[in-house]
Amino acid sequence: MKFTRLGDLLIDAGVITDEQLSEALANQKKTKRRLGDELVQSGIITERQVVDALTMQLGIDFIDLTSVDINPEMTKLVPKNLAKRYNVVPVRTRGDELYLAMSDPLNFIATEEVRAASRKRVVPMIAMQSGIDHAISKLYGTEGAKRAILEMQQEVGDAARERSSLQVAEVGNESESSAPSIRLVDNVIERGISTRASDIHIEPMEKEVLVRMRVDGLLRNEFNIPKELQQSLTSRVKVMCNMDVTERRIPQDGRAVVRVRMREADLRVSTLPTVHGEKIVMRILDRTQKLNTPEELGFMGINLERYNMLLNLKQGIILLVGPTGSGKSSTLFTMIDRLNTEQVNIVTLEDPVEYNIEGVNQVQVNEKTGMTFAAGLRSILRQDPDIISVGEIRDRETADIAFRSAVTGHLVLSTLHTNDAVSTLDRLDDIGVEPYMVATALKGVISQRLVRRVCPHCKEKYVPSDEEMRSVGLNPRDPANKDIMFARGRGCPECYHTGYRGRIVVVETLTLDKRIRQAISRQAPRSELLDAVEKSGFQPMIENCRELVRMGITSSEEIQRAIFAQDD
Repeated sequence: MKFTRLGDLLIDAGVITDEQLSEALANQKKTKRRLGDELVQSGIITERQVVDALTMQLGIDFIDLTSVDINPEMTKLVPKNLAKRYNVVPVRTRGDELYLAMSDPLNFIATEEVRAASRKRVVPMIAMQSGIDHAISKLYGTEGAKRAILEMQQEVGDAARERSSLQVAEVGNESESSAPSIRLVDNVIERGISTRASDIHIEPMEKEVLVRMRVDGLLRNEFNIPKELQQSLTSRVKVMCNMDVTERRIPQDGRAVVRVRMREADLRVSTLPTVHGEKIVMRILDRTQKLNTPEELGFMGINLERYNMLLNLKQGIILLVGPTGSGKSSTLFTMIDRLNTEQVNIVTLEDPVEYNIEGVNQVQVNEKTGMTFAAGLRSILRQDPDIISVGEIRDRETADIAFRSAVTGHLVLSTLHTNDAVSTLDRLDDIGVEPYMVATALKGVISQRLVRRVCPHCKEKYVPSDEEMRSVGLNPRDPANKDIMFARGRGCPECYHTGYRGRIVVVETLTLDKRIRQAISRQAPRSELLDAVEKSGFQPMIENCRELVRMGITSSEEIQRAIFAQDD
């Protein structure tokens, strides 16, 4: 069995056919991927099928690396560069044996390299690639961070002893002491990218510094850093993002470009003075991530029809609304990408510029130089634009210019912070936009939130209780709901045992018809306006939520957390 090839083994297991193997081998010559990766990427088999076949045919144990704690001492047996090169993780030892988790247990070169490095006999175990990535990030990321922390603590102690003997504080000589702080920050950023975090929070407490990461919209603790290293850590981040290292009393903003595992990412960094020191938040924007289609974001049914209808307009204003973190920017860039053709001139005004789109003129707002949204918008109008995107309408001046631009023949896209589509009309009135201008220029409002998707790898269906059905607005006595099934995730290596993986938008789309325009223009009572909205065929967001629950895409608990909890 030692010389068995993966393709032959999968054929013997009945997982693939000779024709499928030939097809994968032909594609492999072009892509240069490993055969297992090629079979999975081509959709011929799933990674789980490969794992099950190898487990059965070779008699190798499977290990779920996302549910086991590995002793950090294992990093002494297998160096980080070896683990990354061959996708292997040392799990445990027993006597002279080293149990090694591998994505490809048939890779005998990897086995021999690890045997030589550890001087132990290797016992291969098979693991999912996602589990390997998670374990490498957790084991070696923490190990690298811990080593950097120890070196920084030693340097802090040495510096303190030197100051006490000389009574002189030397400033500006950071070259010798910067390496551990650089490694520590790099490890924190690498950990964030590998766990698909959207934000990294470095939060100073009274006795320590807490590192938290936001994954799929929720924050979770990662590790703690000793309090005495806080200033070195903060200084390194500031240097990396071209901030003023000496200024600690006021908030600062900066950005940097990092490269991790052949992937480039933009970091938008913000510092905020707190009672225990400066808090740092790093927003991660993956440069390699492609823009989604509306269907991939989660638009469906009447919301997709109205989305497409709005983007076929040549003038008017379209608003994307929702609370912070509801995915408005992603939808806005998806719209811009769809409208981006050779025949139109698109100019965007952003604070800051998040994604670079080829063929689009993107302008950065800079309040310090007087380049505000309003000033930038006035300048854009002299650039012969067809389509204008304003990152956010924040004040009356910006709103007036945006709406007048929409009336004079431009298509304007922008965002606004409101809870739902209908309340956007009230918000525009609060800002000071004239009712006749809203009725004339506003074409549609897309209100959205983000909910987590049930993990497709561990999804299970079940019969909901009457109370659970009522929690999402379903009548358990309605015959149409008699055989309804809900879905939830059990928790698996793919979702790090959360039961969720990725997110999807829930949407409500308000398009203004003649009846709604007349009600706005006449400043009709709210009851009359709501009646006009209902008669327009408007479907509130809860309808989209119920449909996603019925389809098993998200769970009733997630709808309760993300939608109803915010609306209370």
